[in-house]
Amino acid sequence: MSTPTGPESGLPVRMPRPRPSGRHRRPEPLAAPEGAPALVLAVPGTPSAATHSLAGEILSIARSELPGLDAQIGFVEGDDAEYPALSSVLARSAVEHAAKAAAGAGEGGQAMDPEGPVAVVVPLLAGPDNALIRQIRQAVMDSRVTAELTDVLGPHPLLAEGLHVRLSEAGLARADRARLFTVATAADGIVLATVGGDEAVQAAGITGMLLAARLAVPVLAAALDVDGSIANAAEQLRGSGSAQLALAPHLVGPEVAEGLLEAAAAEADCSAADALGAYPAIGRLVVSQYAAVLGLTLPSAQGQPVR
Repeated sequence: MSTPTGPESGLPVRMPRPRPSGRHRRPEPLAAPEGAPALVLAVPGTPSAATHSLAGEILSIARSELPGLDAQIGFVEGDDAEYPALSSVLARSAVEHAAKAAAGAGEGGQAMDPEGPVAVVVPLLAGPDNALIRQIRQAVMDSRVTAELTDVLGPHPLLAEGLHVRLSEAGLARADRARLFTVATAADGIVLATVGGDEAVQAAGITGMLLAARLAVPVLAAALDVDGSIANAAEQLRGSGSAQLALAPHLVGPEVAEGLLEAAAAEADCSAADALGAYPAIGRLVVSQYAAVLGLTLPSAQGQPVR
């Protein structure tokens, strides 16, 4: 039997541990609000099984960041059931949204905002490409539904992190400068390849500065779709003293035509890393664009050191 001051037997009492507060407190898990619009990933390029698998991996990461998220894939150049067109996916989302709204109202649940978007469209693009953005915007208009179109994913520190990882995986950069182990094939100059012309080069250049700070080597952005851009960047790097170059694609992957990266590496006479692909940061950036439209606050997406 216990007394207000403790047990009569003198045995120790197991007391509850105090909940941590301030910066040591574990953040409450965040989930997609009930009735939230769908996230539709706008995937550029020619649809294929590989592209579909890549987009699926990215959305799987996005769902893990925001449980309960309704995330779907819409192909900018899709035209069938296997690779559905973006406009078709948006039209289907509108029907599903209306059905959920009706069911919620009938059950006495919280009514959805009738004027809110039925979908948030996130372009699967690391940087701006006006031609592709026009296609995506046209698809949204063709769907005749209320949808929000977000900005592209970059520039962002997480893209610089991803580029660093892809270069290290290819043996073209140290994985961690702090550990100071050598990589015999490490590049001393990086050509950062993008698509979308001058605007894309400028945006990639911002991420390139972050990458240069990580690697402590010069980085120059260049456009795959501008004649001579890759060769000029390589020439500038070599002219400034870089002897061993590497090409780093500032691309997710589907937005570039097959064979273009290989041709660019040959033009620059250097090795190339893989595109960013389904690097986890891509999924995090996709869901952060979606969350910004809804006014949700996600954990801060800052670039972390490569381990």
